[in-house]
Amino acid sequence: MHDDLDFEEELPDIDDYPTLRSVVRFNRLLPSIPWFTALGEPLSKEPLAAARDYMDALGFPDAFVSEVENWEDAAYAAANPDWNSEWWDAEEQMRMGLTADALELIDEEDLNLALTHISATASPIISSAVEAIAEEQGVEDMELIRAAVGSALHTCHQAALVLAAGGEDSHPFALKYKLFEYGHWPIALSGRSFNIF
Repeated sequence: MHDDLDFEEELPDIDDYPTLRSVVRFNRLLPSIPWFTALGEPLSKEPLAAARDYMDALGFPDAFVSEVENWEDAAYAAANPDWNSEWWDAEEQMRMGLTADALELIDEEDLNLALTHISATASPIISSAVEAIAEEQGVEDMELIRAAVGSALHTCHQAALVLAAGGEDSHPFALKYKLFEYGHWPIALSGRSFNIF
């Protein structure tokens, strides 16, 4: 029995692509993630370890975690012109590599359909979560709210791509997604600071 029949029906060849089963399971779990529920809370041992592993795996062992304490600081971190371009380039290279790996396992049309479905599922869930927390905390900066939503959706796409490519839990994108699973928002690497709200 399938819990996500609509998704699977749209992917007629899913039995031919075992990694797509992982993407279907990932899609099913999206509503259960505590999106943004730990914003501003001190990072506990587990998210700190995930952040450290992410930076190491991405090739930035000298970077350090910078805990963002409030929405004002988050807005500064999200708009910071000192974004580390090497970090952005490293993520983009990994994304391209994963896409190539996934396309060796999955038909391009089915891969695109699966990733589109992830976005369609995640978008209203994440938007509602961010808007509810922003309203509760008196945040009216729509640009910042959109940045938080966009960051989470981008990370969902990356994590789904890891699964589609048959990647491991130790992949940097999987580790970044874990930070969202812990209720935090990994904003960006600025200079040598990995800003996490």
